[in-house]
Amino acid sequence: MGNTVAEDTNKEQQQGDVQPENMTAEVAPQKKSYLGIILGVINLILILLIVGAGFYFFQEVKDGHQAQGEVISKGGMREIELSKQLNSYQTQLSSMQSQITNFDSEITGKDNHFTQTLADFSALHSERLDTTRKGLEAEVTLLKRQLGKTRGDWLVADAEYLLSIANQRLHLMGDVHTTRMALDAADQRLRESGDSAVYKVREQITKEIAGLRSITLPDVVGMHALIQLLRDKVSHLAVLLPYAGKPLTKSKQIHDHEQSPDAEHGILGSALGLLEGYVTVKHSDQPVSKILTEEEVGFIRQQLNVKLEIIKVALVQQSDALFKVGITDAKEWVASNFTKNESSKGFLAELEKLNSVTLRSEFPDISQSLKMLKDISKLRLEADRGQASPNDESSTEEAIIAPVLP
Repeated sequence: MGNTVAEDTNKEQQQGDVQPENMTAEVAPQKKSYLGIILGVINLILILLIVGAGFYFFQEVKDGHQAQGEVISKGGMREIELSKQLNSYQTQLSSMQSQITNFDSEITGKDNHFTQTLADFSALHSERLDTTRKGLEAEVTLLKRQLGKTRGDWLVADAEYLLSIANQRLHLMGDVHTTRMALDAADQRLRESGDSAVYKVREQITKEIAGLRSITLPDVVGMHALIQLLRDKVSHLAVLLPYAGKPLTKSKQIHDHEQSPDAEHGILGSALGLLEGYVTVKHSDQPVSKILTEEEVGFIRQQLNVKLEIIKVALVQQSDALFKVGITDAKEWVASNFTKNESSKGFLAELEKLNSVTLRSEFPDISQSLKMLKDISKLRLEADRGQASPNDESSTEEAIIAPVLP
């Protein structure tokens, strides 16, 4: 732009050189004044433009610096936040690592526990399997032995069982009848077995059966019926002491006592003859201390029933001691609480008959046959030796006679 103004100025100067000198002298000051103003304005505009451009560039630079500062500050905050998050993540990671370590140790402990439990269970299972296998082997061996037995062996085993039953029934329950039947059945089994070794056992069984036949068995059923009959008679016994509601008796019972009749009795008898039908007199050898009530009389009779029931239980249990004690107690109770008349005397006589019976006597020993049969192998060996001895003697005689023969 400055070059254009200079070119115009030079053009004007060239044109001025052509014009006359007088015009040059008049116009020169005016041109110089306008030119300076124009140049000044132009310079001012240029200066303003330069200043504006500088200010604009300064603002741009300042804004750029501010933007860069904000970016830098934001980046720093982000770095700080990222650092905090990173620290938090590291803390969480450390916590997770510690939890993983604890979980790993716990899993290791449980794994060891499960391994030990499995080992123990395996050992126990192996032990049970061994025990079961041994039991099965024993059962198989026994089964093989059982299958290998003959009919005679089975009959001998059956006879042994019957002999053991006979011993139990005799010594534990006193059942002589069942014991005798078991011995007979055992002897029959041994006879059917055809084994020559059981001959001595059969001899012993015969002796034991003979010993059982010598035992006298009490009639338990008859004795039980007799005790039941005595219980029915209790209600008919007269209580010794008087009580309300006692039935009247005949006046002749005045002489039913141990004292002999005398003159006083004759006078009393004549008086009773006059009062017959109105007054009943009864003599008692024991002093009368009180008059009983009906409840007390019922209690006395019930006590006698209880004692008879105890005697019945002792009879069923075959207990001689309890049987004797019960009878003695019942006799004393009748003697002390009931009137001595024909009914009470008959009652005591029946109790005395029961007292003379022995429920259980001494049983013979029948265990010898069972012991011999359990040792059947020894008997068989002896039987084999007995059978072999005659054969050996005959062979020896043949050997001696053989050289003599032609």
